[in-house]
Amino acid sequence: MKIGILAVQGDFAAHAAMLEGMGVETVEVRTPEDLANCDGLILPGGESTTQLQFLQEEGLYEAIRKFAAEDKAIFGTCAGAILLATEVKNPHQESLGLLDMTVLRNGYGRQVHSDVVSGPSTLKKDPLEMVFIRGPILERIGAGVDVLAEFAGKPALVQKARILAAAFHPELTDDTTVHEYFLKLAAEHSNRSTISR
Repeated sequence: MKIGILAVQGDFAAHAAMLEGMGVETVEVRTPEDLANCDGLILPGGESTTQLQFLQEEGLYEAIRKFAAEDKAIFGTCAGAILLATEVKNPHQESLGLLDMTVLRNGYGRQVHSDVVSGPSTLKKDPLEMVFIRGPILERIGAGVDVLAEFAGKPALVQKARILAAAFHPELTDDTTVHEYFLKLAAEHSNRSTISR
């Protein structure tokens, strides 16, 4: 299995290090061609406006929407979650519109400038460690979107089909739970594609 990681700016190297530590091959994605043979894609943290501009200029905006239309797994963390949302506020900006939710940019503000918290999740019995760095608040979650983890009464990790979004940075912890879950989503599509061939 091969996982692409959008490598524009932000913490893409931390995602790569975590996945490679789990024995998973990664590819730095900067062009549509880089995405071609990937089983899944991670949109990392960073600055969502900068990332969006890059996607549009390099032809990746449409390539990622096509990737999602093929039912391949996509995981957005922090700025990546903003890119996946159908509605972005504070301020308004365009997005890929792949996950029905409204997000507030920098919603947790400076009081959670860089905070490590724990909260309940459906992925494991123990509390899930979450690192927030000026994370977005997932203000509204659409129909059919499942909440997998919460923080301060708000969704922090959500999923619909093979699209996964986190308001926090799971790659900045030693806990591989969220990445393991994403790899399962990617493997489901990969296995099905192999069988259908």
